Amino acid sequence: MTSPLDNLAGPGKPLAAEAPDRAETAGLIRSGRARLADAGMETLSLESRFDLAYNAAHAFCLAALRQHGFRARHRYIVFQVLPHTLGLGPEVWRVLAKADELRNLSEYEGHVDVEERLVRDLIACSETVAATIEQRFTQDAT
Repeated sequence: MTSPLDNLAGPGKPLAAEAPDRAETAGLIRSGRARLADAGMETLSLESRFDLAYNAAHAFCLAALRQHGFRARHRYIVFQVLPHTLGLGPEVWRVLAKADELRNLSEYEGHVDVEERLVRDLIACSETVAATIEQRFTQDAT
């Protein structure tokens, strides 16, 4: 039976099949944890906290995708496949997708309009993703 991730992999598609790499996954989780901790520092600017929380979320979601044996060809896809990689629903991936839109506006158009509420929601969703990937990663080790 073909999985939804398999259907998204191949030439011209957003995913590429690639064997999982436990060390890479561990490194992504470690990187995400460091960024997420820094994102909680209220002494930093809101824009910096947003960048840190976004990059933490991306690292965790990419770790989940890599654990399933795929690599993303586009940044946003790691958020869209969360129902298939970690079983997380729209309450998580919609916040992450919104953050991705704002990140793109900031990176490519210089438009920065980040609100405190989004940063708080982004940090909370990142924590959810982190806890889920860490649990799965630990289970796979046993």
